[in-house]
Amino acid sequence: MIKLFKTILRAGTPTAKYPFAPYEVNRDFRGKPEYQADKCIACAACTKACPANALIMETDLETGERRWELSIARCIFCGRCEEVCPTRAIALSPNFELAVTNKADLYEEARFPLAPCSLCGTYFAPARLVALVEDTLAQAAQPLAHPQRLHHCPDCKRKQSMLSQPASGAATLTQQESM
Repeated sequence: MIKLFKTILRAGTPTAKYPFAPYEVNRDFRGKPEYQADKCIACAACTKACPANALIMETDLETGERRWELSIARCIFCGRCEEVCPTRAIALSPNFELAVTNKADLYEEARFPLAPCSLCGTYFAPARLVALVEDTLAQAAQPLAHPQRLHHCPDCKRKQSMLSQPASGAATLTQQESM
């Protein structure tokens, strides 16, 4: 009998006092995604990588805003959003206590302004993304030939490149026909 008590004392407490004391989780534990909107460039990489469609990004061209939303109820805590985020704006935390009394508390939302085209005024990309590209290219060794094109929408860029191209296509066709 004394041998049994010695074994019990050596084993220690087999259960955690969880509700009354904080529960220590493993370093690799994947809990609630923590989102930092000030780091986000609204590139939508996380929304494309999410297999559970817990992340939504909607673009409203009339108001010039892009809305990002995370649904904790749909999240499967896979970590794909953390892996693909280029600015580390989203990371999985060790927080696992996610019970709420109000369903609206299961959603996180952020809004980002879109950059307008400097030629036609239509919104074409998130303003933070355009600023990041501009800063990255400014730090590069070689400057851009046309830096103002960063602030043009794809349609205006296409029209400008079509207008700046010489009409060499017609000359090439007449040369090939004469041969």
